[in-house]
Amino acid sequence: MTSAAPSGVRPVYPATHRSRVTNGKDLLPGVDGRTFWVRRMRDVMALHVSDLGGVEACSEAEKSIIRRAAAITVEMERLERFFALAGEAGPGLDSLSLYSRLANTLRRLLDMNDLQRRSRDITPTIDEYIRAVAQEEA
Repeated sequence: MTSAAPSGVRPVYPATHRSRVTNGKDLLPGVDGRTFWVRRMRDVMALHVSDLGGVEACSEAEKSIIRRAAAITVEMERLERFFALAGEAGPGLDSLSLYSRLANTLRRLLDMNDLQRRSRDITPTIDEYIRAVAQEEA
């Protein structure tokens, strides 16, 4: 830690010193990002981040909660597929109990992020407005 950093605060390292996960190159270390599970998790994460106003509007804690919520969502979807193919949740199986616990955990995680969409300022800048008007006139 540098002497200029406040006590307990680590400095931000250049991208070359951070992991591929931190830099957004990989979702999980050593896992093929082309699998259905990883692609779906990435999609769910992107949707939640968008609901919270985009990457710039999310704190690291919110991103962490979103990541866990996305993993639970994907696993719940897998269980839902299992239920649908079997035609039932299955008597004597622990899958319905697991599904219920996952649903409750997901709700609590999403409550931490307020379950609210945040508006983003989409007002065009003056330059963007002038360009748009000029394009319409052309």
